[in-house]
Amino acid sequence: MKKDRVFAKRQDTIEAFEFNEAVTSVFDDMLTRSVPFYMESITRQAQLCLQFYNEKTVVYDLGCSNGNLGIMICKYFGERKFSMVGVDSSCFMIEKYRERLENKVCRKNVRLICGPAEDIEIINASVVILNLTIQFIDPDKRDAIIGKIYRGLCRGGVLLLTEKIISGTEIISDVQQKYYKKFKKENGYSELEISQKRDALEDVLIPETIEAHQDRLQRAGFNSFDVWLKWFNFASFIAIK
Repeated sequence: MKKDRVFAKRQDTIEAFEFNEAVTSVFDDMLTRSVPFYMESITRQAQLCLQFYNEKTVVYDLGCSNGNLGIMICKYFGERKFSMVGVDSSCFMIEKYRERLENKVCRKNVRLICGPAEDIEIINASVVILNLTIQFIDPDKRDAIIGKIYRGLCRGGVLLLTEKIISGTEIISDVQQKYYKKFKKENGYSELEISQKRDALEDVLIPETIEAHQDRLQRAGFNSFDVWLKWFNFASFIAIK
């Protein structure tokens, strides 16, 4: 696994963060050192996908990146036939995902699309996954994509949503940020790396409160939803139609 050094050198100008070739090449290291319980999260999402998938329906992985969750889903399905659509706006990520699928049994079950997640039509879905995706979408478009997902889900279908979050209370938000910074430093990131990446993500990654996500789910039509995993400023939701 190539080590993430994207922000290790001091930069005179901090460009807005994007999932370019440089980020794609170190993405796995970046995830494991920046997202608490990442492997636990995608493992349980893959298992939930297997539980809720119905024959002749579709799994949508919106913001699929380089395919970590998709490959995990393939692992749990084994030789069982299924249909999955992976979507990501970064063509570098899609190409990496496509390379990883080449020798997989499930490669014929997975269709990859390079494009914005919010532009994808959701049809006949039993599972829709938004894994650290909504936070990168324009806030004005977030209600529309969750509404579209609800309408495209079959009855009994599931939405799995994982996001970086903020607290509506300043004192709690300060605690969350303190421990998230501590987490990254424990994983080898320097003060400079943490600071420069934070600046690069400003106005690119826009987190919301748990309550904002829950309100949006309810507005879309979901009545059954809960937080199944939370670590300070990260949360995973499950919503069932």
